[in-house]
Amino acid sequence: MTHDFHKFWLKITAVVIASFAPVMFIGSIEAASWPMQFTLDLLSLPLDGLPVYGDSASRFISAILGGILLGWGATIWMLQARVYAAAPEGVRRTVVTALLCWFALDSAGSVLSGHASNALFNVGILALAVGPMWRPATAESVS
Repeated sequence: MTHDFHKFWLKITAVVIASFAPVMFIGSIEAASWPMQFTLDLLSLPLDGLPVYGDSASRFISAILGGILLGWGATIWMLQARVYAAAPEGVRRTVVTALLCWFALDSAGSVLSGHASNALFNVGILALAVGPMWRPATAESVS
């Protein structure tokens, strides 16, 4: 992989992460929480309407997580735009480490809370978000 392709993939990573933010944010609005209910139902297969989403605490957590996910996505976008040229390997390692930390804690918590199917979804998200960044880029120039 080249540095330019890693920079491109960092944009994909940023969008993948930030794409969860609108669903979380909308979930904070009681009248519009059905996308969040469906997401929870999907991630905790089978599709049976469980766990039930919508109490005040769930909506509050959705608001917080929506902000965190948008911020994390924006951070990765800015790392590729403003830092990668100066420290490509540092940016790559930082992003991959952050994704592995998310994966480990989110997946362990999902299993411990009785929603192991989410850990399987996390494998796909991890593979998509990390993509070719598993390996260092070649020494080609960074644009």
